[in-house]
Amino acid sequence: MSGALSLHLSGSAAERGRAQAQAGRIEEVRAATLGRVAQARAEGLIDAAARDYLRAQHAFHMQADPEGMAELEGIAAGFGFDPQEMFIHLHLGTLRDLKGGARLADGCSAWAVGAGPDGPLVVKNRDFTGTHLGIQSVARHAGPDVTTGAMLCLGSLGSPGAYSSGINLRGLALADTQVAVRHHRVGWLRYFLMTRILARCGTVAEALVLIRACPHAGGGTLVLADAQGATAAVELGAAGPQVVQGGLALRTNHYVTQALAGDTLLPAGDCIASNSRQRFAFLSAALPGRSWDRAAARALMATHPEGGAPICQHGAEDGTLTIASAVYSCAAPGLLVCAGSPCRSAWSAHDLTG
Repeated sequence: MSGALSLHLSGSAAERGRAQAQAGRIEEVRAATLGRVAQARAEGLIDAAARDYLRAQHAFHMQADPEGMAELEGIAAGFGFDPQEMFIHLHLGTLRDLKGGARLADGCSAWAVGAGPDGPLVVKNRDFTGTHLGIQSVARHAGPDVTTGAMLCLGSLGSPGAYSSGINLRGLALADTQVAVRHHRVGWLRYFLMTRILARCGTVAEALVLIRACPHAGGGTLVLADAQGATAAVELGAAGPQVVQGGLALRTNHYVTQALAGDTLLPAGDCIASNSRQRFAFLSAALPGRSWDRAAARALMATHPEGGAPICQHGAEDGTLTIASAVYSCAAPGLLVCAGSPCRSAWSAHDLTG
């Protein structure tokens, strides 16, 4: 695949969800979602306790995020599968945590800076299972629930809105990372939360108000920046979010705040878990004291172990690899993206204002 699929989605959340199927790739989407759920069932991941938790999560999101659930229903209708299967798929990381964190399949390195030659940037490498490699999409969303004007999201075809990262027309950008944790509760799953932040909030300050006002399922982090240069790193703990505002925002696949560091699970033998601290240390040393533009950000995200750390990952024995890299520009809302490893894949530009 030479680039990410480019989608223009408009209308209600449900209509935008259904419209994804117009891009095709039906069998690839089914393999990347239904196939992973079937494997989880075969592994015994979805037991009685998991089903109880999923029911509680479904009821919570139906009340807290009807737009997100409508989008999920639309996606399922478009691709012809049970929406509950997609809901389970979005929770697979959480369900693995509840079983002791058997595998951290969804990795990632993400950072944000508030100033530079190209203005504020949010940057991310997406490390995930290779079944999603051929269905990476850049989707422009516009509709009555997107009160920020429009949003541009990088994710997987057949998944909701900001299923990885995104930016809106007001210049607020965000990206997530997965963290396997010891504790979960009923609350916002970040895949739904990220979409709602971009749909409703135009600044980091507005996003933090929303984040602090609601319970979180636990697991994962966000890095954010806006057009005014505000930045934040947020750890979405079940006990409550931990927020660090200003300056360089950076996260990989473990918690670093004193309040939540002990909640991190780092499964033995897991590729992503084993190098999360190495990637964090490398970026913590490489990023400060330099003025970052988009070209320099792209080069940094192509770093391999011989260059200091496995920021760009491919060829792992467990099938996890860097399937996309993104550089968001907040001042003139847009995205540079490659749908593959940033060391060897072509990059394309997507202007949200065009």
